[in-house]
Order: sequence, then C-alpha cells, then structure tokens
Amino acid sequence: MKNRNILSIMTLFLSFSVAFAQEEVEETESSAVTVSGSVDAYFRTNLGAPNKMPGVIDGTAPGTSFANRPGFSLGMVNLILAKEGKKAGFVADLVFGPRGEDAVFGSPMNAAVNGSFGGSAQIVNQLYAYWNVSDNVTLTMGNFNTFLGYEVISPTANFNYSTSYMFSYGPFSHTGLKADFALSDDMSAMVSIMNPTDMTEFNFVSTYTLGAQFGIKGVYFNFLYGDQDGKLDEDLDTDGDTSAGSTFQGDITAGFDLSDKLFLGLNATYNSTGTGEIVNGTTIEDVDGDAAGFYGLAGYFQVATSDALSLGARIEYFQVYNGGLGVIGLDADGDGSVIDVTLSAQYKVGDLTIIPEFRLDSSSEDSFTDSDYLPTKSLSSFVLAAVYSF
Repeated sequence: MKNRNILSIMTLFLSFSVAFAQEEVEETESSAVTVSGSVDAYFRTNLGAPNKMPGVIDGTAPGTSFANRPGFSLGMVNLILAKEGKKAGFVADLVFGPRGEDAVFGSPMNAAVNGSFGGSAQIVNQLYAYWNVSDNVTLTMGNFNTFLGYEVISPTANFNYSTSYMFSYGPFSHTGLKADFALSDDMSAMVSIMNPTDMTEFNFVSTYTLGAQFGIKGVYFNFLYGDQDGKLDEDLDTDGDTSAGSTFQGDITAGFDLSDKLFLGLNATYNSTGTGEIVNGTTIEDVDGDAAGFYGLAGYFQVATSDALSLGARIEYFQVYNGGLGVIGLDADGDGSVIDVTLSAQYKVGDLTIIPEFRLDSSSEDSFTDSDYLPTKSLSSFVLAAVYSF
C-alpha cells in the first residue's frame, strides 16, 4: 500500500512536471524573436514634363512623400525585430535608405537640438515595448507609427507605391504611452499621451499631444490634439518670435471587402492649427486671424484578377486653406486644392511584388512645371517599383 501511494505521488509529480514543461515550451515558442521586413527600389519619370530642374536635385514631382525622385532610385531596407510573449513584448523597426530617412525626419532635427548631428536614432522607425495587462488591455510605451490615416510608411502595406497628400502631411510617428482596449469582437478603443508629432527621440518644447481612436466593424475614428511647437517664454524668446497654436486633427479610415475579389478603402481627414502667439517687445500677445490647415477625402478601389495580379486606383481630393501648407499652388487667400488619380497594378512573383503605376495630379493653381519649364496646373508621371517582403 505504501509503495502504491509513493507510486501515485510520483505519477502525479511527473504529470505536473510534464504540464509545466509544456507550458514553458509554449511560452518559449510564442516569445521567440522574429525577423521580418522588406526592401524596395523604383524607377520614376514624368510624362510631358522635365525630370531635371535648374537648381533642384530631385527635379519636379508631386509634393508627396517617398516616390518622388527621378530615374532609378532606392526605397529602403526595413528590418523588423519583434518578440511576442504572453504578457509582454517589443518591436524594433529599423530603416535604411532614402525612404527611411524621409520617414524619420524628426530624428535629425532632435539630434541637432541636442547638439549633435546624425547618429543611430535616424534609422529607428519604431521602437516600443508593450504589456498585455489583460486579455482586453494593452499598454505600449515608446515610438510607434501613427494611428491616423489609411496609408503607412512600409511599402508592403500600401497598394499604391506613391503616397497620398493626406498621408504625407499627417503624422508619421509618435513617441509616448498609449492604452489599447478590446471592447468586443467588433469594437476597440485607444487613448494616448505623446510628444508633439514626429518629435521621436525626446520632447524639447515641454508640451504634449493627446490621441484617441474608436473602432467599430472596420471603421476607425481617429483624433489628435495638442501644441506642436511649445509655448513662448518672455525670458527666453525675443521680439518677433512666434509660436503656432494647438493642432487638432480628426480622421476616419475604413476598409470593406465587397466580395472575394473587390475591396473598397476610404479615408477622410481634417487638420486645423490655431494662430498662436507672438513676442511684442517684452510681452507675449495672441495673434489675430483664423486657423489654417488642410482637409481631404480619398477612395481606394482594388480588384484581384488572379492570385498573382491585382488592379487598383486611388482617387484623392486635397484642400489647403488659409495658407496651411505650401506644398501646392495657393491663391491670394492662401487656398488651393489638388486631385490625385493614381492607377496601380500589383504582380506577385513569390515574395516579390512588381508595381507599375500611372499618376495624374491636377491642382487649382499652378503647382508644377511643363516641358517648357513654365508653371502649369497638372503633372502626369509613371513609376515602376519592386518590393520584396521577407
């Protein structure tokens, strides 16, 4: 009987040991460091307009991000290291190349303020750690790509290779603390406190930006509010120095599978920045005038003709008001608009995606240059991109 009890205890101990070992294996497997990313390159040329402009290295191109250099050009190497545990994990997203430099433009600015130029921070696209507090709550701290807008920095996640105006002049990245909530299978929410937009390495203006998101059935309502360049200080700033007011941006994104082969994406955004303050002699005064900014609307249409080939179009309307941006031609009141029509195809060869693209930009005021180097309201261009994912 005694031996039988000992045997029973040993059997029970072995059972617990095996179960514990299995959990350890599962935890180890789930938290292994993964490596993923992409490389991309492209060819770009204008149609009916010069690619070379006097005194301008990049030539003439739409005033949007990334795919805007003439001839054969490089995109970037994107290297993503991630570790996903049951309770915590991290993401280190590194970028190398012209597209990466444009994406993290805030880092060189911060380095300059800190008294040094260049440095490893210029290759950091995202760098954050997270804690799964529960099945429904996740806290994230560090530098993460923006939650606003339909398009993203990585070319693997966009159907069109060139980017929209709304994406190019909305936020790219934030550094701060955010809390994500899974409210149900169809509903989610997020709140965050962050440095000013694209101030990725540290905060040198002592103001903060608030962010929020609410999602329901594939539709996301995104909000951002805060002072982006700090407050004036009578003891530090001199006569004539100015500071912009707070920025508000509201944004809606949505995506719908209309069928197995048809997809529709939507993005609408509104951005407004107040007039702010000015140093007048030794006092700080509010600046008179109206807020300035931009707004826009874009539709994304895609159809899969086969497993290898998909066709798509982006149609975007973008409006600048009260001199909010100088990226397109503006009238005497500081207003101007542009329509971007981009037709793209994606042809997949294994992990390689080939993207031929035709784009037409048409603005309300002169924004481009024609073949005789004269101002014109429209520009057509062609891009051929190669994107490899791993």
